[in-house]
Amino acid sequence: MDENLTIIGSGPAGYTAGLYAARASLEPILFEGIESGGQLMLTTDVENYPGFKEGIMGPDLMQEFKSQAEKFGTRILPLTVSSIEKVSGGFELFTTKENYYSKSVIISSGASAKWLGVEGEKRLQGYGVSACATCDGFFFKDKIVVVIGGGDSAMEEALFLTKFAKKVYIIHRKSSFRASSIMQKRVLDHKKIKVLWNKEVKEILGEDSVTSVSLKDTESSSVEKLETNAVFVAIGHTPNVGFLQGLLELDDKGYIKTGFTTQTSTSIDGIFAAGDVADSIYRQAITAAGTGCQAAMDAERWLES
Repeated sequence: MDENLTIIGSGPAGYTAGLYAARASLEPILFEGIESGGQLMLTTDVENYPGFKEGIMGPDLMQEFKSQAEKFGTRILPLTVSSIEKVSGGFELFTTKENYYSKSVIISSGASAKWLGVEGEKRLQGYGVSACATCDGFFFKDKIVVVIGGGDSAMEEALFLTKFAKKVYIIHRKSSFRASSIMQKRVLDHKKIKVLWNKEVKEILGEDSVTSVSLKDTESSSVEKLETNAVFVAIGHTPNVGFLQGLLELDDKGYIKTGFTTQTSTSIDGIFAAGDVADSIYRQAITAAGTGCQAAMDAERWLES
């Protein structure tokens, strides 16, 4: 069956694109993918999304997104797109069950935070373990927090957390940062931040929430415990672009390049990108939703022309 528009990904960008496209009578199909709902499914309280002054649970917010997109006619399928091929008149999308043909495509497959893979990390995600200080830092007012990483992202997370936490530890497995000089200086000069060099986290401890981390010295192999209320993992994100197999132009960080003819257009006419898969800077639910709206409007105008 030939579709007008298919949307790949079910985070804020994908669902918003579905909502706008459905209301424009494009009858879009949305492929949920493996991680339905995106990164917000790992977040407990969301307090920075407009319209929810009391806050809302991440999974509940994504269910609201999904229900609204479905209400206006977005067809949501629990399938994963494994590859896309440009064909005459549009694109062929290969999924885990069958193939689909579409005149246009919006890619909103998101980006995945890189995790440490240590004991306790996955179990305590949303309960003190986070990959987003902007999202969750507010919950740790006057608490002790830990940031793991040595790049600019880790420096930014640590500096942001000083607005709330009484103490911020940066744990880095080497004896020097790879962050830019100016970011290093800001961190090293900050009275609330203490850097623990040559340390790596071996385990995150706590029953219902984070209480401490187990640290191993990378030089002496000695192990110590550090009490903390939160662990912010800042070792980078990986955009979910593997299924594209070189189809589109990517930037130097591996994110989809946009802005060729419109804000969300990509290097191939008829394919648009929205959300974290094309955003290495902001990575917020609200910005993802905004670009989902833009991509749907861009796709609608492209189809009309």
